[in-house]
Amino acid sequence: MNAQIAVLPGDGVGPEVVGQARRVLEAVAAKFGHHFEMEEAHIGGGAIDATGESLPAKTLALCRRADAILLGAVGGPQWDAPGTTVRPEQGLLALRQELELFANLRPVRVHPRLKDASPLKAALLEGIDVLVVRELTGGIYFGEKRRDGDRAIDTCVYTVGEVERIVRIACEQARKRAGRVTSVDKANVLETSRLWRATAERVGREEFPDVVMEHLLVDAAAMHLLRRPSDFDVIVTENMFGDILTDEASMLSGSLGMLPSASLGAGPLGLYEPIHGSAPDIAGTGRANPYGAILSVAMLLHHSFDLFQESATVQAAVATAIDAGYLTPDIACDGIETFSTAEIGDAVVANLGSATD
Repeated sequence: MNAQIAVLPGDGVGPEVVGQARRVLEAVAAKFGHHFEMEEAHIGGGAIDATGESLPAKTLALCRRADAILLGAVGGPQWDAPGTTVRPEQGLLALRQELELFANLRPVRVHPRLKDASPLKAALLEGIDVLVVRELTGGIYFGEKRRDGDRAIDTCVYTVGEVERIVRIACEQARKRAGRVTSVDKANVLETSRLWRATAERVGREEFPDVVMEHLLVDAAAMHLLRRPSDFDVIVTENMFGDILTDEASMLSGSLGMLPSASLGAGPLGLYEPIHGSAPDIAGTGRANPYGAILSVAMLLHHSFDLFQESATVQAAVATAIDAGYLTPDIACDGIETFSTAEIGDAVVANLGSATD
């Protein structure tokens, strides 16, 4: 197939991990006979430095033309000074909103080799295969924000339609898995959560009677993710709760650097990125973990291009590299040899080349 991919390296370690993800895309194209045209553009802090805007019009136009978007990370302390009005994260939020990418899929799995990298006991890590479906364009991140003297106000708003569409995505995903959805809210306190719970319950009952739905308060969900993580199948939740819970869930896999994500809307266009931040403290050192970015490529091939074999091949190449001991410092225990970001990319690309069709 021929496809155009917008590549947004971003800030910090973003260019390093995206560089390895690009190599994997190129290797997939060569192996399977595809042509992926990849064009880079600014977003985040680098875009602010270059243009004064965190999402330049040129970048947004490129993303609108593209068949898929690959992103690294945004942010850094140099753009966080007090009184700053243009921040890197605003570019990412605006991109999601402009492209109507309302559903964020974050799979959480544990590779057997990485059990010792998790702070949890190994016995708790058996059988973990969780998909978190996070609502991405509503809630407190997009509500009205203002300062009023010594008060700061952030408004959380959800509509029935926003909840319906994200719950449908979660239930559709559950039908392909174990058939269970856990809807997470704070319905004992928040009115938006009461709306969320009532809507989720109705959609599940009326449209997905074959899917088992349970409801958990977000504080209980956070506890149970550590106490009984293998009991979860699909988790669906609002924007801020999903952001927090998936950072917590990343510790099951051993590191924030291991988790990919797909931000999807009504059509095939998707934005794919590792869930980690820009990690400015290790930028340029070759220590960044590129597995999350590479696994995001696997999600891109699956969700935007319907290239299921290619996606599975990338996932297998990552698993083989980890099995062979290609680990970055964040997932290696003391005394274990570690490899650079580029060396991890080398191993995955080599495994792709040796994989049978």
